Amino acid sequence: MSKSLPKRSEDYSLWYNELVKRAGLAENSPVRGCMVIKPYGYAIWEKMQRILDDMFKKTGHSNAYFPLFIPKSFFSKEASHVEGFAKECAVVTHYRLKNAEDGSGIVVDPDAKLEEELIVRPTSETVIWNTYKNWIQSYRDLPLLLNQWANVVRWEMRTRLFLRTSEFLWQEGHTAHATAQEAIAETEQMLGVYAEFAEKFMAVPVVRGVKSPNERFAGALETYCIEAMMQDGKALQAGTSHFLGQNFAKAFDVKFATREGGLEYVWGTSWGVSTRLMGALIMAHSDDDGLVLPPMLAPTQVVIIPVFFNETQLAQISEKAKQIKQALEARNISVKFDDRDTQKPGWKFAEYELQGVPVRIAIGMRDLENGTAEVARRDTKAKTTYPFENLETQVVNLLTEIQENIYQKAYQFREVHITKVDSYDEFKNVLDTKGGFVLAHWDGTPETEERIKEETKATIRCIALDAEAEEGTCILTGKPSTRRVHFARAY
Repeated sequence: MSKSLPKRSEDYSLWYNELVKRAGLAENSPVRGCMVIKPYGYAIWEKMQRILDDMFKKTGHSNAYFPLFIPKSFFSKEASHVEGFAKECAVVTHYRLKNAEDGSGIVVDPDAKLEEELIVRPTSETVIWNTYKNWIQSYRDLPLLLNQWANVVRWEMRTRLFLRTSEFLWQEGHTAHATAQEAIAETEQMLGVYAEFAEKFMAVPVVRGVKSPNERFAGALETYCIEAMMQDGKALQAGTSHFLGQNFAKAFDVKFATREGGLEYVWGTSWGVSTRLMGALIMAHSDDDGLVLPPMLAPTQVVIIPVFFNETQLAQISEKAKQIKQALEARNISVKFDDRDTQKPGWKFAEYELQGVPVRIAIGMRDLENGTAEVARRDTKAKTTYPFENLETQVVNLLTEIQENIYQKAYQFREVHITKVDSYDEFKNVLDTKGGFVLAHWDGTPETEERIKEETKATIRCIALDAEAEEGTCILTGKPSTRRVHFARAY
């Protein structure tokens, strides 16, 4: 085993980066700001993808795919959208290379300049709404409920594996509706899907809310979001769902014939989550010994490790271990039996702890004689001895218990890190000494929000959907406020 991880309490950022690499999740690529997602990391993403895809399809959505390259002119059609993404766009200007005449290597062929530059997809609203113009003519064509799984490029200056990379994987839903009410209902429904996924499967409690105008998606009338709390007290935006109004329909002239015989612009939504969820999963639960994965997303839920000294012992233990593996797999549990003789049991224990495998079963010769196995859970490190007779049932129940315990631990951490403040000094003190969500009054102006951000690095993460009306005064300006909002420093 490699040396121990840095401690979260000493250098949280270094701990995170080292854990991502040592647990075999991802590594930096030769292209600055991009990443290689390794098989173990991709296996977790695949489980996320599979669950979310099923959830989307149950709510009536179908998958499609749209081009990676978008004509530059498309971005100029929706002014706020282009302004929001202009600084992050990668641009393709030529379509061919050639050998340099002086023999110095490969160069861009100056004769192969594109007539119109192409933007590498930072998000797909423009190309999709340009396509929808051809697909939508009548109310009979609505609603149009599509999703795509894709990669996107946003040229980031400061990058961190999973959390912020120049290229990342995501899904983006794009829907078209006949009325504003239907589009808003869709936006809220998908926020609910994301919140359910985060809490039920990721075991990460989230706050549901809407973004302030400053933080709203470029081109949207309203952005709904789920906000999660990480163990260092910083917030992480875990998913967004946007009510686009008729902005993109007007920009791309997408109209439909109504039932009454009129002609109206379509109402739109878009919504997405990305591989940033991997970062949330790691930072919300893991400890100084490695990953702590909720069983519902762990590629391997149970690992069985034989403790043996010779091949005869291994053969005897293997017979029992394979029976247990088969019984657990029959109950839809993913199991790995690690019978390698190239690594000692202690090394394997540490390796699977680093990888966050929820349950570890160790079986030695004495266990065979006693008819028992030692079962260790990753979340609490507790070990229990169970008889073989009811081992499968115990393990199944244990996985359910671990999933709930991981959620409750994250929930309690978040609750402790929600603080109400009534003055600017108190606000700054909580941010510096405690972190977490700070509930404070805000006068509702972008200018105040921007000044608070500049002075404290804290942003309005959301205006919670369940925020109660409460008369108060803005912590910065003293002007009237009708409710508290969630501030935090964030990733």
